[in-house]
Amino acid sequence: MPLTHHPHAAPEELPALAQGAESGFLGTVEEKINAIFDPIATGLGDFVFGEVSLFGISFPWIVAWLVLAGAVFTLYFGFIQVRGIRLALQILRGRHSRKEDPGEITHFQALTSAVSGTVGLGNIAGVGVAVTIGGAGATFWMVLCGLLGMCSKFVECTLGVRYRDHHPDGTVSGGPMQYLRKGVAERLPGSSGRFLGRALAALAAVMILLFGIGGGNMFQANQTVIQIRDITGGDDGPLAGDGSALALGVLLALVVGFVIIGGIKSIGRVTSRLVPAMAIVYVTGCLIVILFNVTDVPAAFGEIFRGAFTGEGVVGGTIGALIVGFTRAAFSNEAGLGSAPIAHSAVKTRYPATEGLVALLEPFIDTVVVCTMTALTIVIADTQLWNDAKAHYAANGNTVDGVTVTSSAFETVLPWFPVILTVAVVLFAVSTMITWAYYGQKAWSHLFGRSKLSERVYQTVFCTFIVIGAVLTFGSVLAFTDAVLFLLALINIIGLYLLAPVVKRELARFRTALRSPEERDREPAGQSGGPESADQTS
Repeated sequence: MPLTHHPHAAPEELPALAQGAESGFLGTVEEKINAIFDPIATGLGDFVFGEVSLFGISFPWIVAWLVLAGAVFTLYFGFIQVRGIRLALQILRGRHSRKEDPGEITHFQALTSAVSGTVGLGNIAGVGVAVTIGGAGATFWMVLCGLLGMCSKFVECTLGVRYRDHHPDGTVSGGPMQYLRKGVAERLPGSSGRFLGRALAALAAVMILLFGIGGGNMFQANQTVIQIRDITGGDDGPLAGDGSALALGVLLALVVGFVIIGGIKSIGRVTSRLVPAMAIVYVTGCLIVILFNVTDVPAAFGEIFRGAFTGEGVVGGTIGALIVGFTRAAFSNEAGLGSAPIAHSAVKTRYPATEGLVALLEPFIDTVVVCTMTALTIVIADTQLWNDAKAHYAANGNTVDGVTVTSSAFETVLPWFPVILTVAVVLFAVSTMITWAYYGQKAWSHLFGRSKLSERVYQTVFCTFIVIGAVLTFGSVLAFTDAVLFLLALINIIGLYLLAPVVKRELARFRTALRSPEERDREPAGQSGGPESADQTS
């Protein structure tokens, strides 16, 4: 089974991007490992990413499961992602926070830590594939799905803080391991509820750990090496060969290891600077292309809206554009998967709903802003390569590498864009590895205990797999871990449905507190990741 469903890359661009050992002993090892995992990955992938049909268009059922949850929660919470935006931004700036609040990091650092785990290659290459298959109209549905996902994030991240564990050393642990274990037992009293909660929490931990050690680092390292190798001359450049890949892998492992050894406070400090930096680098590139073609912007928006409801030139018409857009967004922002609550749970707050409100900004940044900027750049540039790719897909169902589609749009204005692309991919990859190292560590600690020795063993294993991923692809292994992660969405969303009333009570409790003069008149507490917020987490 090819590597098909990595959440940071759309299904179709991965086979073209994955690069393993060239030959010899390493190539033999890679082949043997893939041969072992291939039947396992194929079987699990066929279930998790199994397709259902709607009006003759096939799409993975897991996408419908994720989108439906976002729609249900949107109605249940009265469109909180619209009504709560202003309050979320206030909280992000530090209002309603105190230095002595329980937790480890600021709201801003929690948000950037989680965003760094979702913004990745899929925002560059995945969108290129989406608008090739679904046309410009896929952008509209991608944005709509991102807006629905905001509510799923609100629910799961509120629960992450509500049921987090507080440790004697002042650290905290939260996420599906905690809210499934405690919340299910709370909602289903008795021994059966306790057993079910523990079983679901253990399953969640295993799934997060497997992806963290596999897809959360190996794939990212592999893509970083490929981009750096390509920009320095490819197979004829100084970094060709397995030896250079190994050296780059070691360098990446040292960088990531240096950050993660300090825990979530260190991760929060790094991501609070890295995420804005990588966003500025990439979005600036998009804006340059858009500004150079500013007279074409109205026509591009017209094409997006027209394509969303007519599906002209798209296989499956309107439904085809809708499904492609929803699929891209669901695979990109991870809303409902249960991973992001682990980072958000470390926030310093007295009210769980505050972080739920901040968390709903995450799909907005990932999907509504970054993915849409990529799509708009491609549509406005309207390159011959993109048009040829759409025609080629309509004729025989094959699509080109998504990075090529995106890169060709930038190259119409910026011939040296491959350099920017390399910088963006490296920043995205490093930030993703850092965040998934933390996610995996919390899963590891849930299963094996949180002693210092246990954590160091995990960190060593994680960084070792970064080096391995830089040299070897292990496509079947990564396909297996991708399927495992999205399987988590099945049990996680069942838990979210069960615990939604708890979230509603927490939201009501925070709203009641807002009516008090103390909260209403509170000044921002410096949560932006600057010097003041650094003092709070020192």
